[in-house]
Parts: sequence; structure tokens; C-alpha cells
Amino acid sequence: MATLSISRRLRRTPFSDGVEAAGVKGYTVYNHMLLPTVFRSVEEDYHHLKNAVQVWDVACERQVELRGPDAGRLMQMLTPRDLRGMLPGQCYYVPIVDETGGMLNDPVAVKLADDRWWISIADSDLLYWIKGIANGWRLDVLIDEPDVSPLAIQGPKSDDLMARVFGDGVRDIRFFRYGIFDFQGRDLVIARSGYSKQGGFEIYVEGGDIGMPLWNALFEAGRDLDVQAGCPNLIERIEGGLLSYGNDMTDDNTPHECGLGRFCNTQTAIGCIGRDALLRVAKEGPVQQIRAIAIEGDRVPPCDRWWPVTSRGKTVGRVSSAAWSPDFGTNVAIGMVRMTHWDEGTEVDIELPDGTRRAIVHEKFWT
Repeated sequence: MATLSISRRLRRTPFSDGVEAAGVKGYTVYNHMLLPTVFRSVEEDYHHLKNAVQVWDVACERQVELRGPDAGRLMQMLTPRDLRGMLPGQCYYVPIVDETGGMLNDPVAVKLADDRWWISIADSDLLYWIKGIANGWRLDVLIDEPDVSPLAIQGPKSDDLMARVFGDGVRDIRFFRYGIFDFQGRDLVIARSGYSKQGGFEIYVEGGDIGMPLWNALFEAGRDLDVQAGCPNLIERIEGGLLSYGNDMTDDNTPHECGLGRFCNTQTAIGCIGRDALLRVAKEGPVQQIRAIAIEGDRVPPCDRWWPVTSRGKTVGRVSSAAWSPDFGTNVAIGMVRMTHWDEGTEVDIELPDGTRRAIVHEKFWT
């Protein structure tokens, strides 16, 4: 198997020393940075995530900071989600679209103040799109990538671990809200959020110099909680229907096709660049949409390309992510399926590299 050649083009993170000491076995490249993908094995990491607590180096979730009088206006131009009611202290999941309504990213927006926002991005060079919009519209706003590196604490014991380091007040943070907490004299934004369905937090570590002191403090505090280094888990995210930009959706897809229509207030999100296109989509409805798919048979191989979804020899969709689920005893998958075949219980075929498998389409994901 080929290996990943490391160079300065693939940026290390403030937590890379800790990740390596924890025995990372695999990386992927995400926003030009190293993102761990496995420590013990994907299945061992999966079981541990569901039962204990993990510390994830997700510094690759880079921040795009908007600062200035037009920061709020620019933020609304980027997304069809109506942000007028959003207050400082809140985090919103926001589809970012282009002028055609195509998905450019699906980040979390963090409102620090009316004139200051962080956009915690998925894997794409969104910074350049935002700079182009601001320059083209001559907006009074500064845009850059600050020295902020998220560290995620995920799993059912995450509240206990975080309380030992930051105090019991951290337990009071509501879902998709954040608070400001002190660590060694540094104020850190801590949000109740994360890329898993197991519950937890994301710490926005402002200043790379405190990355390893924080990492070490969390592991020292969580010894009896069986804290381990972890990473976004393929199996768990598919079970929960957590989409991966670039895998499960691209700029060829609208939010409605991705099942994100509930985050689009297209009628009231005045100023969104893709609003007119999405108004047409909302009126006509999507012809394809993301669905959960259970694939029968032995465990599937890694899904490193789209697998056609077919019915009676006709292509009716594609699978973009798949894995064997130990808890549900089947191969779980995420796929884009045409409306003729997206109803609950529809039987389809999946064309894998090693042959055809029978599969069942589901309207809801497993967790």
C-alpha cells in the first residue's frame, strides 16, 4: 500500500506531537493539513468512542474570520439560512452555496459579536471564495485565517472530562451554544458540538502554543475515564448520517438534495448569493436526495469511488460512503438516490468493484 509523503505543504497541527505519541496509524489530507483517520483500528476506535471519551485533533477545521462593519452582511450573503435572529454565543450549521445554489461547504458559523464571526469550514478553500465576494461587493470587512485550531472531545464521558479541566460550568453549555473558559490564563471558546452523535465539545484553541499543554492536561485528567486519542470515525458518522463534503456532496448538489433543506430559509434570507436559484429548487423540489442505504452481504471494501445504485439495469443513484456496522450487523452507506427509488424499503442493487450487492433504501439513518 502506498504511503503519504509528508512535507511542509501538509501542515502539522499544534497537537501533532500528541497524535504521534498516541500511535496514529493513518492520516488523510484535509484543508492542506494532517487529519488522523485511525489509531487502533476503525472498529476498535468506533466501540471506544461509543463507550468512553476521545480527544480529536481536528485543527484541520480551519477558521475563516470575518471582522468589520459588514461582517454580518457578508455572512448572510454566503448562506441561505436566515441569520437575523442569531446572537453572540450561538453556533449555526450553515450550508454555503454559490450563485447556482450548489454546495461549497457545510461549516459551523460561530458568532463572536455582531462584527466578528468564525466560519469553521469543511474541506475546501472557502477562504478564497469569501475574499472574492467581499472584494467584488467592496464590503468593509477583514477576512483571514486566524491561529485557531479546534480540538474535539467526543463520547459519553466527555462532560466529566471537560469539567475536570474547565470546571462544572462547562456542563451548562447547551447544544450549538458556546461559552468562554479559562485555560492557563487564556480565554478559549468552547462549544457543545462535534462531528459525532455521541455528544461532546469543540474547543477553539486560539494560539498554537497552548495546544500540547491542553492536550496533556486532558489526558492527565481523564486517566480513569479511559480517555484515548481518536478521530472522526467512518462507521459512526455513516450510522448518524453525518455528511462529508467532497465525499457525499459537492458543488453539483444543492442543500435540498443533501437533506439540508431545513437549514434553508430561502424566502427570508435576503442577500444570499444563491437565493434566486434555491427559490426555484424549493418550488420544484429535488429530483434526487441523500438516503441511508443498507447493503447486504459481507463487509464492503473501502468506498474510494462512487458505486452506482441501479434498478433493473438502470442507474438511479450512487453510493459515496460505506462501512460495516458492528452494532447494526449490516453494511451502512450514504447515497444520492433519484426520487423514483428513494422511498423507505425500496430494493436496489449496488455495483461494487467486486460484484453486485442487493441493498435497501431507508429514509432515516440508524442513529
